[in-house]
Amino acid sequence: MENYTPWIVLISYLLTLLLIDFFVFHKKNQVTSVKKAVLETIFFITNAIIFSGLIYWFYDSSLIDNVSNLKPNQAVVKYLTGYIIELSLSVDNLFVIAIIFTSFKIPNQHQHKLLFLGILGAIVFRAILISVGLILLNKIHGMNIVFGLFLLFTALKMLKKEAEHTENEEPKGIMKLFRFSKELHGGKYITKVNGKTVFTALFGALITIELTDLLFALDSIPAIFAVTTDPFIVYSSNMFAIMGLRSLYFFLANMLDKFSYLKYSVFAILIFVSIKLMTASLLTIPEWFSLLFIGVSLSIGIYISTIKINEQ
Repeated sequence: MENYTPWIVLISYLLTLLLIDFFVFHKKNQVTSVKKAVLETIFFITNAIIFSGLIYWFYDSSLIDNVSNLKPNQAVVKYLTGYIIELSLSVDNLFVIAIIFTSFKIPNQHQHKLLFLGILGAIVFRAILISVGLILLNKIHGMNIVFGLFLLFTALKMLKKEAEHTENEEPKGIMKLFRFSKELHGGKYITKVNGKTVFTALFGALITIELTDLLFALDSIPAIFAVTTDPFIVYSSNMFAIMGLRSLYFFLANMLDKFSYLKYSVFAILIFVSIKLMTASLLTIPEWFSLLFIGVSLSIGIYISTIKINEQ
């Protein structure tokens, strides 16, 4: 019988971090400075690393339903590998979030609240997607190849796109589904205009962020399946990566265009995990090599971007 203690600890940990973030770090709707964003990013990364100690304890004490028969140190390595993969694949998501805020003309002081609410939705929706993905992997033979091919397609499509999105891009689907206003209306999500209930630009941006996260989850979740299919590790690494994404966004918000070569790093990582996923039944790629490949790919992308910045 499965022990639910690790899941209770995980959800409690995540909710505690969210409460600290919302009621301590961002008690007032203020513009997040680069210095503050750096400190928050360090805070969330540190907590992700601290949780790896709990991962070790859960698997060492047999508190978790260890479906993959992982040793404690193996569980920790897979958790950290999954965390880094999810965080690195989120780089492309940062570009999209920046464009969403620009499209809806969302001022800086409202951006954190929208990302915070987006996290709450992701906690639920990603759990559903991970559950469905694991069921498909366990029930359908060769599903890992399908996921791998999907990641390969995503990588090639991402590389092909030039300046993937434009600032004039606006989610027309939102306009069709809701009575929608382009105004902020004092930071409200729902208001009345001429006696009619309308959704504001904040609500439109929130829904778009949620839908965008679901689309990116279709890429990132199959990617971590190349590392492990252990439900606890998949979900925990996913959640801690998303938690750190918000502070990372404010840290990189003004530098996304400058680090344009990071998208090639993400492309390389997607190619690697797609190959690893498709060949899982034929060969075993050590986790240390996966971590090394991801780290080197990101480092090269940052280094080349820095060189280009200095040349300008």
